[in-house]
Amino acid sequence: MNNKNIIWEDPWIGLTFNLTTIFTSTVAFIIVFLVTVIGARKLAMRPTGMQNFIEWVLDFCRGIVKANMDWKVGGRFIVLAYALLFYVFVANMMGIPFELATNDSNHYVLWRSPTSDPLLTLTMAGLVIVLTHIYGVMIAGPGAYLKSFVSPKWFLLPFKLIEEVANFLTLGMRLFGNVYAKEILMILLVGLGVMGFDYGFGQGVILAAVTMVPTMAWQAFGIFIGSIQAYIFAMLAMVYMAHKVEAH
Repeated sequence: MNNKNIIWEDPWIGLTFNLTTIFTSTVAFIIVFLVTVIGARKLAMRPTGMQNFIEWVLDFCRGIVKANMDWKVGGRFIVLAYALLFYVFVANMMGIPFELATNDSNHYVLWRSPTSDPLLTLTMAGLVIVLTHIYGVMIAGPGAYLKSFVSPKWFLLPFKLIEEVANFLTLGMRLFGNVYAKEILMILLVGLGVMGFDYGFGQGVILAAVTMVPTMAWQAFGIFIGSIQAYIFAMLAMVYMAHKVEAH
């Protein structure tokens, strides 16, 4: 519970960087990039192996897009849906096996799910919201885009603006809250399992055996939570996009 991220502050303008999040989010990006490149490197009419997996994910993303908007408009967003779904899924899974921290009194975290950092999830949510406005202007046109804020009645404008802020906060904080809670409970279970060794080897073995089953069960549930949250993030991104690019 006292774990701390590794923070670096540049000596020139005073910006601070969370090196733990930068490292783990970069590893997640590399995994997604390599799997995608390897899967699409040698395309065949009868897909096998990694190509089969990539095509299955793309079909799944195509279903998400079609559920929210016409394919003639939404077809261009399938790459965005694929990137969001795959990256968030990999990032959520990174903390499933373990959370790695230094053994000194500082307990600096070296490895965990990057999506357990609210700054990363809010940044991703902000990127999605900004993209919806950019594509809203490009596809619907400036007039229709601006009119959507005062439709069907002009006095709804304040509520439409509040909705934009709410979409940003809920998209980012929902992902952060679920992944953070998953990893906190995992730390508590593992900490409880090893605490018995402080009182002797026999007590440690007994307590570790008692906590093994709930720890494994929570790891399985963590996979379920991470998968569902990746799906919800990609789905909501397409919902928000559809509201901006399609006339209602």
